[in-house]
Amino acid sequence: MVEAAGISRPGKVIALHLNYPSRIAQRGRTPDKPSYFLKPSTSVSASGTPIERPFGTELLAFEGEVALVIGRTARRVSPADGWSYVEAVTAANDFGVYDLRWADKGSNLRSKGGDGFTPLGPHLIAARDVQPDALRVRTWVNGELVQDDTTADLVFGFGLLVADLSQLVTLEPGDVILTGTPAGASVVGPGDIVEVEVDAPHAPGAPTSGRLVTPVVEGTAPLGDYGATACIDDLQRAEAWGSPEAAGLVRTSILTPELTARINSVGTATLSSQLRKLGYNNVSIDGLHSTRPDARLLGLARTLRFIPHREDLFESHGGGFNAQKRAFDSLNPDDVLVIEARGETGTGTVGDILALRAQVRGAAGIVTDGGVRDVAAVAALDIPTYFANAHPAVLGRRHVPWDTDITVACGGAAVQPGDIIVGDADGLLVIPPSLIEQVVDGAIEQERQETFIAEMVAAHNSVDGLYPLAGAWKERYATWSPTT
Repeated sequence: MVEAAGISRPGKVIALHLNYPSRIAQRGRTPDKPSYFLKPSTSVSASGTPIERPFGTELLAFEGEVALVIGRTARRVSPADGWSYVEAVTAANDFGVYDLRWADKGSNLRSKGGDGFTPLGPHLIAARDVQPDALRVRTWVNGELVQDDTTADLVFGFGLLVADLSQLVTLEPGDVILTGTPAGASVVGPGDIVEVEVDAPHAPGAPTSGRLVTPVVEGTAPLGDYGATACIDDLQRAEAWGSPEAAGLVRTSILTPELTARINSVGTATLSSQLRKLGYNNVSIDGLHSTRPDARLLGLARTLRFIPHREDLFESHGGGFNAQKRAFDSLNPDDVLVIEARGETGTGTVGDILALRAQVRGAAGIVTDGGVRDVAAVAALDIPTYFANAHPAVLGRRHVPWDTDITVACGGAAVQPGDIIVGDADGLLVIPPSLIEQVVDGAIEQERQETFIAEMVAAHNSVDGLYPLAGAWKERYATWSPTT
């Protein structure tokens, strides 16, 4: 093994799209022939070099791979001879930003060509010391093994790749071919550390590339709107994470049809009473009114946090596909977006376009303790929006969009992602999911009792001993059946 410093600036980096059966099964499409894309030589980096997730993007994905290093000029060679033109193999990480795939379909230049997006090394394994179908590639994220596969069953062998490319492209010494990634490639974010290793565990001496280490950091320079900026959808999320399930696009909501019907059968006032009986006195979101006071709101909290405006922070976090846009663009049915605006009423926190985006994605509602712009247009939508006031100013006047899916404070209440949000004309409640069955059971019984009490009061009975139920009235209630 030798250091990989000699491949720090190869003439060409050519990457293969699909090769491992495990990855092909995830993608759901089997290629008939190999297909490729180019990565700039400036994308190559060494082990230990941090990679920046471009500011305003969400889906930076890793792909641990075996990299082939060409040792001599190859032009129109045969598949049988292709491997002989490989001097060495090493570990590679084919990073890509799925937020930018739309911009250069097919070429992957923006999504996979950024500086540092092709870490290689740290050591080279001499090709003569290993068999091409007896290599292993493994990837770890924060110490957890997430990819583990071998080259035994590749769809396109390494010799074939060299031969295929050399039909039209002269491969020169130092050129690098990335040979595909197995299942397990997924998304990482700032603070994560990704490690890739290629080895030949059954070869003499068990040669290894060593761990290729790449820390992930957050970029600070927004993408200018004079070029392509971040844009993602659920397909990109699923492909970046590896599957719809891993991307959180397929989930089993606790709000089953049966539970939904039971919750909606009782008012928020009754639910509030039951929460108070359990000792929960600070679970109402206060001071807001709804664009649809006639509509019942029920869903699971997703959260967005704004921090106070500061010029440099808004410059770094306010543009591009910022936290606000990411939050609205990732909403799903049953979601209620709860926005922490610190009760700041001097600017808008959502307008008609983003509210429409939430409605189109099937979200259950929007809750903000700040202002709403374009309030007439927002009120005309079907989706209920709870807000403090109308205000014409744009976001940057008082806020910086900062983070999503964290615990927030809204209208005096603490709200965590996954909390159950219930709202009607009486107001908004935050119900911890662990309490919902107990609260709803109690609320249904409470409303049944109140129906009995109302019927007795309508029959000119005194409320003494009746409200609340006591003594003989409680015994009479035990045998009572509603008339409707």
